[in-house]
Amino acid sequence: MPKRKRGFTGDAARTQQAIREHERRVSETDEGTNRRLSTITQRGQDRRAEEIEEQNNSRLPVMAQRGQKRRAEETKEKINSRLSDMAQRDHERRAEETEGQRNSRLSNHGTACKRTPSKCY
Repeated sequence: MPKRKRGFTGDAARTQQAIREHERRVSETDEGTNRRLSTITQRGQDRRAEEIEEQNNSRLPVMAQRGQKRRAEETKEKINSRLSDMAQRDHERRAEETEGQRNSRLSNHGTACKRTPSKCY
Protein backbone atom coordinates (compact mmCIF):
# COMPACT_ATOMS: atom_id res chain seq x y z
CA MET A 1 0.00 0.00 0.00
CA PRO A 2 1.50 3.38 -0.99
CA LYS A 3 2.31 5.86 1.72
CA ARG A 4 -0.13 8.69 2.23
CA LYS A 5 1.21 12.09 1.14
CA ARG A 6 1.47 14.62 3.91
CA GLY A 7 0.76 18.31 3.68
CA PHE A 8 -0.60 20.11 0.67
CA THR A 9 -0.27 18.73 -2.84
CA GLY A 10 -1.05 19.97 -6.35
CA ASP A 11 -3.15 23.11 -6.66
CA ALA A 12 -3.52 23.44 -2.89
CA ALA A 13 0.28 23.53 -2.52
CA ARG A 14 0.56 26.25 -5.16
CA THR A 15 -2.18 28.24 -3.44
CA GLN A 16 -0.42 27.97 -0.10
CA GLN A 17 2.86 29.02 -1.70
CA ALA A 18 1.17 32.05 -3.29
CA ILE A 19 -0.33 33.03 0.07
CA ARG A 20 3.08 32.77 1.80
CA GLU A 21 4.68 34.85 -0.99
CA HIS A 22 1.96 37.51 -0.69
CA GLU A 23 2.35 37.69 3.10
CA ARG A 24 6.13 38.00 2.75
CA ARG A 25 5.77 40.88 0.28
CA VAL A 26 3.23 42.68 2.46
CA SER A 27 5.57 42.52 5.44
CA GLU A 28 8.78 43.47 3.61
CA THR A 29 10.18 46.97 3.97
CA ASP A 30 10.72 49.48 1.17
CA GLU A 31 14.40 48.56 1.27
CA GLY A 32 13.56 44.89 0.81
CA THR A 33 11.17 45.70 -2.03
CA ASN A 34 13.78 47.83 -3.77
CA ARG A 35 16.41 45.09 -3.36
CA ARG A 36 14.02 42.44 -4.76
CA LEU A 37 13.04 44.59 -7.75
CA SER A 38 16.67 45.48 -8.40
CA THR A 39 17.55 41.77 -8.45
CA ILE A 40 14.72 41.04 -10.89
CA THR A 41 15.86 43.90 -13.14
CA GLN A 42 19.47 42.71 -13.05
CA ARG A 43 18.43 39.16 -14.01
CA GLY A 44 16.51 40.50 -17.00
CA GLN A 45 19.47 42.61 -18.10
CA ASP A 46 21.82 39.63 -17.74
CA ARG A 47 19.46 37.41 -19.74
CA ARG A 48 19.17 39.99 -22.53
CA ALA A 49 22.95 40.47 -22.57
CA GLU A 50 23.36 36.74 -23.23
CA GLU A 51 20.83 36.70 -26.07
CA ILE A 52 22.20 36.29 -29.52
CA GLU A 53 21.15 38.84 -32.10
CA GLU A 54 18.65 36.43 -33.64
CA GLN A 55 16.87 35.92 -30.30
CA ASN A 56 16.82 39.67 -29.72
CA ASN A 57 15.36 40.30 -33.17
CA SER A 58 12.59 37.76 -32.55
CA ARG A 59 11.77 39.20 -29.10
CA LEU A 60 11.37 42.82 -30.22
CA PRO A 61 8.47 42.28 -32.68
CA VAL A 62 6.62 40.29 -30.01
CA MET A 63 6.98 43.21 -27.60
CA ALA A 64 5.80 45.65 -30.27
CA GLN A 65 2.80 43.42 -31.03
CA ARG A 66 1.85 43.36 -27.34
CA GLY A 67 2.02 47.16 -27.19
CA GLN A 68 -0.16 47.50 -30.28
CA LYS A 69 -2.71 45.05 -28.88
CA ARG A 70 -2.78 46.85 -25.54
CA ARG A 71 -3.29 50.22 -27.23
CA ALA A 72 -6.02 48.81 -29.49
CA GLU A 73 -7.95 47.75 -26.37
CA GLU A 74 -7.53 51.13 -24.66
CA THR A 75 -10.51 53.37 -24.11
CA LYS A 76 -10.34 57.05 -25.04
CA GLU A 77 -10.08 57.85 -21.33
CA LYS A 78 -7.06 55.57 -20.93
CA ILE A 79 -5.43 57.00 -24.05
CA ASN A 80 -5.89 60.54 -22.78
CA SER A 81 -4.55 59.54 -19.37
CA ARG A 82 -1.48 57.87 -20.90
CA LEU A 83 -0.76 60.86 -23.14
CA SER A 84 -1.26 63.24 -20.21
CA ASP A 85 1.22 61.22 -18.14
CA MET A 86 3.75 61.32 -20.98
CA ALA A 87 3.36 65.09 -21.32
CA GLN A 88 3.74 65.55 -17.55
CA ARG A 89 6.96 63.48 -17.47
CA ASP A 90 8.30 65.45 -20.44
CA HIS A 91 7.45 68.73 -18.72
CA GLU A 92 9.20 67.62 -15.50
CA ARG A 93 12.25 66.39 -17.40
CA ARG A 94 12.58 69.67 -19.28
CA ALA A 95 12.13 71.68 -16.08
CA GLU A 96 15.08 69.80 -14.54
CA GLU A 97 17.46 69.99 -17.49
CA THR A 98 20.36 72.43 -17.50
CA GLU A 99 20.88 75.07 -20.16
CA GLY A 100 23.66 72.96 -21.71
CA GLN A 101 21.39 69.91 -21.89
CA ARG A 102 18.65 72.02 -23.46
CA ASN A 103 21.00 73.43 -26.08
CA SER A 104 22.27 69.94 -26.87
CA ARG A 105 18.72 68.59 -27.19
CA LEU A 106 17.69 71.40 -29.50
CA SER A 107 20.79 71.13 -31.69
CA ASN A 108 20.32 67.35 -31.97
CA HIS A 109 16.68 67.91 -32.93
CA GLY A 110 17.78 70.16 -35.79
CA THR A 111 20.28 67.56 -36.98
CA ALA A 112 17.63 64.82 -36.88
CA CYS A 113 15.22 66.98 -38.87
CA LYS A 114 17.78 67.43 -41.62
CA ARG A 115 18.24 63.66 -41.88
CA THR A 116 14.59 62.58 -41.63
CA PRO A 117 12.19 65.52 -42.01
CA SER A 118 9.16 63.24 -41.70
CA LYS A 119 9.99 62.69 -38.01
CA CYS A 120 9.92 66.39 -37.18
CA TYR A 121 6.89 68.15 -35.78
